Order: sequence, then C-alpha cells, then structure tokens
Amino acid sequence: MKQDSTRNTAYTVDCEDYVHVVKFNPFDSGDACSLIAYGGNNYVVVGTCRFQEEDAEVEGMQYKALRTFHHGIRVDAIAWSPETRLDALPPQIRFCTAASDRKLRLFTSDLQDKNEFKTFDGHSDYINDLVFAPKEGQEVASVSDDHTCRVWDLEGNEKAHFVLRSPGMSVCWHPEEAFKLMVAEKNGTIRFYDLITQQAILSLECEQTPLMSADWCLKNTLKIGAVAGSDWLIWDITHSSYPQDKRPVHVDRARLFRWSQVNENLFATTGYPGKTTTQLLVHHLGHPQPILTGTAAVGSGLTWHRTLPLCAVGGDHKIFFWVTEM
Repeated sequence: MKQDSTRNTAYTVDCEDYVHVVKFNPFDSGDACSLIAYGGNNYVVVGTCRFQEEDAEVEGMQYKALRTFHHGIRVDAIAWSPETRLDALPPQIRFCTAASDRKLRLFTSDLQDKNEFKTFDGHSDYINDLVFAPKEGQEVASVSDDHTCRVWDLEGNEKAHFVLRSPGMSVCWHPEEAFKLMVAEKNGTIRFYDLITQQAILSLECEQTPLMSADWCLKNTLKIGAVAGSDWLIWDITHSSYPQDKRPVHVDRARLFRWSQVNENLFATTGYPGKTTTQLLVHHLGHPQPILTGTAAVGSGLTWHRTLPLCAVGGDHKIFFWVTEM
C-alpha cells in the first residue's frame, strides 16, 4: 500500500534531536492550547499546540516551546499529571518520565524559577510504560521488564507492588474508578487490579504473543484494545475474556495501540520501527480497511489529541501530525 506520505502528514514540528516519545496532555489544563511533551536523548521539551481544526484564526498549526527540561539520559516514556494547569497563577507543569537507567523522574515547574525533579528507584529492568492517577494525580503506576507493576506516591514511595508473569508492557488507570488499574503483559494476558484489595479482579487473553501495547478506551471503558504479533485486537469486557474482533495490520510486527480520545470506534496502531520508515495506521471499527495510512522516518511514540481526531508520532528531528475523519 504505497501512499503519498507527504500528503498524509497534516503538520510537522522540527525538533533538535531524535524524538523517542511524544505525548499530548490527556487532561484539561485550563487553556485553549494543547500541551505536548516530547523526549529526546537527554531532555524533555514541553510546548503548546493550536490547530486550525479548532480555531479558524490559526493558519495550519501554531506550536510554541515553553520549556526544555534537562534529563541527562534517553527518555523512554512520558506521563502527564492531571495537576498540570496553565490557567493557575503561577502555572504548574507536572509530568513523569521513564528512562533507560530504570528510574522514574517526576518534574514539577512553574515555567519560571521553580523547577524540581525527584527520582523514583525500585525497578530492576527497563520501564515500558507509566501513568498518573487521573483524578487527583497523587500516584503514578509503572510497568517493567522486571515482571512488576508498581504504584508510587509523589515522594517516590512504593504504595503497591504486583508481580507479573512476564514483562509489563502497558499500564492504564480507569478514568472514573480510581482504584482500578489495567496491566498488559508481553505473554498476551491483560489483568485488572483492584488497588484497595491489591488483587486481580479480571483478566483477558490475546491467545497470541508478543503483546506489545494495550490501551483502555476512555470514551467507553468496556472496550480494551491491544496489538500482539502483527494484529490488533479489541475486547468488550462484558462479553468474553477473548477478543471480539481482531485483524492483521502490520506486515512486520505491530508496536503501539492507542484509542482516540474523542471517538470510541477510532484508534491508531504503529508498526515496528523499520530500517527507514514506520507505518502509522488509523482504524475505524466501522471500516474494514484502515482509514488513514501514514509513514514517518523511523517513528516512535504515538499520541492522540484530547479534543480532535488528530494523532502525532515522533521521528528523526521531527514530530509528525495526522488529522483524520471522525
């Protein structure tokens, strides 16, 4: 399926370094612009975006870098805190990163003089994903190749610790029920944990491996999506512990799965970073074929805008943005 990839990319932002991870803020920060963070080899840049799809006065896209945070090591994952506010005085930016030294770092800044960071130690292997508690933002959950999921408070104390049967690849927090956590393992099992009893309450099975990425649909929390092998898979957790729907999508292997924030039938997947390009596919559950195919030079990371059907992927000195139909 060769398509004109330049026609597909709606917008690009030039970056000083290779972009390993990119993340829109999924929470309302009280500002008309969207916050976006991206991680390079030793820093994190936080900026704002505004698109013509949401503001007729914007031509194309407006991007403004707010601050560069020195990180000192490659950034592998970024999670935004719901406590981030641009409409506060002073503003507060808070996010957490995972890095290749197996540590989490919590950054808090007022974009002026106050710039703090704390390091959380405990994982003994590579950290694959992390997420903030979506209501209060007082806890962070992380999953690792060390076969654990850990929940931390903002001081870096471990509040909960779940032993997994294989590497933890993705972790998601229920948007409404603050005590429910979803953990996806590389062996193809997705488990839901109750943080109060610290017990598993439900599990789903892919029946294929390796599971590389899973996501909880925030528009309809009965839906879970994942990529395993070269397929995407969708569950309705009220029906069965096996997928309702699955389809082969990426020729090599699928790497990431992310639900749109605005439509419960819309999601995106990426293929494994190849030697030259990464394929991004946007899918709609009502359509048999992907509704958008994009390519990015060795892309990494995948994130959806909070209020638009627009997703972004990092790449070599660039962030690529694609706009799709609802």
